[in-house]
Amino acid sequence: MANPTGRPAFRLGWTAERDRFPLWLPVALGAGAALYFALPVEPPHQLAFMALLLFAGSAAASMVWRPGRVTLALVAALALGFAVTKLRADAVAAPILPREGIVHLNARIAGLEAADTGVRLILDSPISGAFREIPARLAVTERGKGEGLQPGGWVSLTADVSPPRPPVEPGAADFGRTAFFQRQGGSGFVLGEAVPAMAPWPPAWRDRLEENIAALRWRMTQRIRAHLPGSEGAIASALITGMRGGISDDDEAALRDAGLAHVLAIAGLHMALMGMGLFWLVRALLATSPYLALHYPIKKWAAGAALAGSVFYLVISGAAAPALRAFTMLAVGLIAMLFDRPALSMRSLALAAAILLLARPESITEPGFQMSFAAVAALVAAAEGTRAAGRGIKGHLGAIFVTSAVASLATLPVSLFHFGRATHYAVLGNLLAMPVMALVVMPLATLSVATMPFGLEAVPLYLLGRGIDLMLALGRTVSSLPGAVTTAPSMPVAALAMMALGGLWLTIWRKRKRWLGLIAIATGIALAAMARAPDLLIAPDALTMALRGGDGRLHFPLRPANRFAAGAWLRQDGDARSLAQAIGIGRCDALGCVMPSAAGPVVLSRGSEGLAEDCRRAAILISAASADCKGPRFIADGPHAARDQGYALWFTPKVKVESVRQWRGERPWVK
Repeated sequence: MANPTGRPAFRLGWTAERDRFPLWLPVALGAGAALYFALPVEPPHQLAFMALLLFAGSAAASMVWRPGRVTLALVAALALGFAVTKLRADAVAAPILPREGIVHLNARIAGLEAADTGVRLILDSPISGAFREIPARLAVTERGKGEGLQPGGWVSLTADVSPPRPPVEPGAADFGRTAFFQRQGGSGFVLGEAVPAMAPWPPAWRDRLEENIAALRWRMTQRIRAHLPGSEGAIASALITGMRGGISDDDEAALRDAGLAHVLAIAGLHMALMGMGLFWLVRALLATSPYLALHYPIKKWAAGAALAGSVFYLVISGAAAPALRAFTMLAVGLIAMLFDRPALSMRSLALAAAILLLARPESITEPGFQMSFAAVAALVAAAEGTRAAGRGIKGHLGAIFVTSAVASLATLPVSLFHFGRATHYAVLGNLLAMPVMALVVMPLATLSVATMPFGLEAVPLYLLGRGIDLMLALGRTVSSLPGAVTTAPSMPVAALAMMALGGLWLTIWRKRKRWLGLIAIATGIALAAMARAPDLLIAPDALTMALRGGDGRLHFPLRPANRFAAGAWLRQDGDARSLAQAIGIGRCDALGCVMPSAAGPVVLSRGSEGLAEDCRRAAILISAASADCKGPRFIADGPHAARDQGYALWFTPKVKVESVRQWRGERPWVK
């Protein structure tokens, strides 16, 4: 059949989807932010201003030159994303602790959070003479319940503090980068107790606002946990105030392995149930009056009430990236009701992504941001391409099945990249638990908050605890099924980037060309499959090490001194064994261990007594003591390993060494 427009069919396909082109602007914005983080060295300040000039020029040119409008707009968004991220890094830059140490300091409590071993204090503006430069913020944990401590108050304390932990190996999560953008230059634990102190200066208005919000969240969390101790109260406070510390490891693992980890992070589900539930309730109550229903716009009134309630929920939840994304989408829909306009779901998602990336460009590196947007984009695309679900129980169960399956598939690459785990019964877990979440847990959580100002929250919180118990029981049942979880080795960033690009191509376009995204996804899978895991890992203490054995798995010659790094190595390797099960390789005595490898003997020297002999027989020498010898092909001694923050080695086809410091590059968050 002839083309009636006379245009080439390929060009016509793009023209038919020109309304989808704006959806790529947040993608380009995020790509600009990712480009900043991918650089091996910190770019100069002038480059940010050059990027802003490129943004302004490209944006202006896109309004004039129609043939190149799309390309110029994408270049403008890319440049803006890079510039905003660099400027954000400069704005939050603060000193980092140079070393571990015990310090006495005075500081303002910017926030309090319940922790597994006590209370976590976020200290702002610490004053101490222990170091030349003191960080803007420190996070310290005090044993106890934090009696007498309130956000905004000043405290005097002695703490054992250390710099942010570096990645455990090249390519692993960079906790130091996360802490840098939170302006936290160190962490530790309080020795003794924190005692109140006099404020040396009055707080600024922004500090007072932050303190009031933090104090409200803390008081609400304390009242919740006073009625619901243990994991019940921790989960309840996670749902209401976003403070999730104190959940037992077993309960958190049960929810995670049942595909229900998303209930612990305030996001679209929570915001939709609270906001739209409030909208329905207010509208239903107003509709009981025929006069109001016939003479006033009660739908708009309900939308306004839901919007106000959503703002409050966002504030008390801590405004994390998933919550901000969910709130933006919900707010766009509610504001559209107020102005009698239709809300476009994919455009509201794009708007939410743009707002979040402009406000917190570092979110592009966070698993919460990636999983949240991946799940919602896939759900919106699926809703655009399918019919509405049927009514009744069958229709609702079908909707839960479809949304769980789509969201699980969309977030699988992100989950494997960050956590090395895939849950196989997420659909079943959500089919069982989501009705409890929607009909019991979230309505009772909302009722608990509404009754809290009047001191009447005891009964709603008790019932909320029973709903959480039921949800936990369902999570334990599903997670205990055979084959509930599969572990996998970590994948390179390039693999995740290709899968993300393919997923975006699939979700943004609507015509046949969308299926070309499968090529990018397949490329990402191939890159993940071809990635080679290190043959030898060495921690910064030059005592903790793991060698890949003949069975292809990592093994420790001795009990690891750095248990955190050792456990993370196994998780990065997709290995579900415990540390005890992974111990045993080579021959060890009181002086050290000798292990065969493809690169030659790997020797772990435990002291200086046998160091001379170890130097003669080792191809790779690992020693906590300083080692200055010429025999080994590579030496990892204490001073160099601490400076380089650990190593990863590959043995074939030739020995390749990469330090954690080298992988991180010369960036402001690298000590």
